[in-house]
Amino acid sequence: MATTAPEIETSRITDGGLSMGHLALHYGAPEDGPAAARLLQITGLTETQMLPLPNGNFYRFVVAKEHFGRGDGIVYLSCLPEPQQKLIAAIHTALRVGTDEEHETVTAYRAMMAQDFEASFHFGFLVASLEELEQMVLKLWDLAENDPAFKGRLNIGINRARRGDDAVDARLDASPVFGKATRYAYGSAGVQVFVETDLVRAGQLGENMYFEFDYVFPDRHSHILSVVEL
Repeated sequence: MATTAPEIETSRITDGGLSMGHLALHYGAPEDGPAAARLLQITGLTETQMLPLPNGNFYRFVVAKEHFGRGDGIVYLSCLPEPQQKLIAAIHTALRVGTDEEHETVTAYRAMMAQDFEASFHFGFLVASLEELEQMVLKLWDLAENDPAFKGRLNIGINRARRGDDAVDARLDASPVFGKATRYAYGSAGVQVFVETDLVRAGQLGENMYFEFDYVFPDRHSHILSVVEL
């Protein structure tokens, strides 16, 4: 059955609505803290606090400066607690992760994530400017190639909008980031950038975090974040 975008008048929250409070993220080892925090800054978050701790720095970020003193729009970043590190190590041992005898379910999971970055746990941000998103990707590509702190630790995936809107198609064809993209989003009038990194640990295997950065073209009622197209 076809699904259409909800009408604005019927989808507005009038009272008692929630805001997104916070998300707690973790890096794997104390020495990864500064690079993980720098990555979040590069992707647009604002650091509001850094608390040095013996087992790795604790960081507080906000997704936009208007959240600086509020209780929402917050991302916390700290080192994985030791019990969680031991749990992840036990899972890896039991499933023989990374060995020639790796459990078939792990291999299948990795294949799924390589095919579709958003198939499992990920954290998405909406970016206000396509140019800002393009500059972020160009910066990350450079870091992944040339910066020792990031080399080999970033994997960037690009989804462009489905074709059919002449103005959107022309803008993306001319883009230094999306012009050569071969993957398409599950919808129109928007683009997606995925950043896979082991600087932040998450997911079923406790290995990588997947960040998603989206841009939606203005004045399009139906887009990748309002309607999913198969």
